[in-house]
Amino acid sequence: MIRVTEVKLPLDHDEADLKQALYNRLKQFPSEYKVIRRGYDARRRGDIQLVYTIDCSIDNEEEFLRNHSLDRNLSKTPEVRYQFVMSRQTGEKIASQASYVRPIVIGAGPCGFMAGLLLAQMGLRPLILERGKAVRERTVDTFAFWRQSKFNPDSNVQYGEGGAGTFSDGKLHTQISDPYHYGHKVLTEFVRAGAPEEILYVSKPHIGTFRLVSMVEKIRQEIESFGGQYRFNTYVQKILMNKNRQIVGVRLVDGQEIQTNHIILATGHSAREMMHALYEDGVEIQAKPFSVGVRIEHPQTLIDKARFGSQAGHQLLGAADYKLVHHDADKRGVYSFCMCPGGTVIAAASEEGGIVTNGMSQYSRAERNANAAIVVGVKPERDYAGHPLAGIAFQRDLERKAFQLGGANYKAPVQRVEDFLLGRATRTLGLVVPSYKPGVEPDDLAEILPSFVINGIREALPAFNRKLSGFNFADAVMTGVETRTSSPVRIPRMDDGQSVNTSGLYPAGEGAGYAGGIMSAAIDGIKIAEKVAQNIHDNHQ
Repeated sequence: MIRVTEVKLPLDHDEADLKQALYNRLKQFPSEYKVIRRGYDARRRGDIQLVYTIDCSIDNEEEFLRNHSLDRNLSKTPEVRYQFVMSRQTGEKIASQASYVRPIVIGAGPCGFMAGLLLAQMGLRPLILERGKAVRERTVDTFAFWRQSKFNPDSNVQYGEGGAGTFSDGKLHTQISDPYHYGHKVLTEFVRAGAPEEILYVSKPHIGTFRLVSMVEKIRQEIESFGGQYRFNTYVQKILMNKNRQIVGVRLVDGQEIQTNHIILATGHSAREMMHALYEDGVEIQAKPFSVGVRIEHPQTLIDKARFGSQAGHQLLGAADYKLVHHDADKRGVYSFCMCPGGTVIAAASEEGGIVTNGMSQYSRAERNANAAIVVGVKPERDYAGHPLAGIAFQRDLERKAFQLGGANYKAPVQRVEDFLLGRATRTLGLVVPSYKPGVEPDDLAEILPSFVINGIREALPAFNRKLSGFNFADAVMTGVETRTSSPVRIPRMDDGQSVNTSGLYPAGEGAGYAGGIMSAAIDGIKIAEKVAQNIHDNHQ
């Protein structure tokens, strides 16, 4: 087939317009075609256009491509079918051997469940250990925290089946390169598990929390149907290794030990106790940059109008998003992160006595506020002591300060944008009603955030307003604090996926410093599962 890119049409075009546009590009009508990607170009608010990538079947495809070899918008359709590194038959044969010990995946977030799914599909019967609860039980605990301040340190936004991404916008776009079509594999599996088919072609796909819940359940069912096993409420206290630093198993908090030679560490960016345990056992860990800041909320209608003008509200455009970047006078990056159109700001703490914010949207994106993190870069060599785990202490300090400023009852401190820019505490909120639950307490965020964060955001907000009119809306609300943008550590690994100094340990996903979102974490899980499968195959020849 022929891939045609940059096919632009007005918002209200019909099927005949699309066929005509293809004819204009190909000089023939395709015998069949399929939309591969649909986005929009909103640079001209009065003339927003849909932008398509389409695969077409035409006559004499090879000759056509030779004649149009200089046209970068015409090419042969690439192969996207995923190729397993091991067949299920081979994997099942290996797993049937008396000497076989199943691999363990620690963590059931996107990285962990995709790693587990791939291993299961190859017949290797993984064991997935999750500190938190199954997704529906976990959802009950999380909503109890939001509504009644009943915090469970083992079952919350960070811990439990589905990972932190379960309580998010379910955003599935990523900027990582994907030469082996891992992204298509992830999206295809998500659709098979119940995600809307449109995620295969819209430019910024999302699922929403409620759909994610049923989706991760169906993925679990498939893993179990292939002989994999889940164990919830299972807290791994220690990774076991022999004197040669080779993995031999895990020890649970109840003292039970489970044998294995392969561990995929997919614990997520908030598994702080695990990082401390690994460091104490000599696993190589490095400090890495991350970002901290606040969540900002505007009326969604304000963002829609700023992005789409008179075409705001069009059903094909949906709720508008944004992505903003500024470099301040201190040469730090200040940027929007995890923007959630038509969503809510959520309580995402994983430790008692701390405030952590995040953003969430349902599939409809129909809530009245838009929210996003506005964060400033933090660098180990510049902002805190050189210990590899000092970034964790940096995050925790901000979270505890926010807890105290909010009243020590899990309410979050908030501030109006106008007050923040003028350097005064907020005493009364305005038109924007904060969505954060269990509740908020107006105050001065400068009391808890480092001066470089305050200065960076104060400088960035007017710059953002020049890019997106109305961003400095006086009554927009800033909620503190956003600290879990990414892991503050990285566990270095070799080309074969194993830790540089601990054989059989495969660091993966956000917690190990190799991902930043649902898609990149899921893709990294697939890549590491391939490495594990190859190692198991080589050791059973």
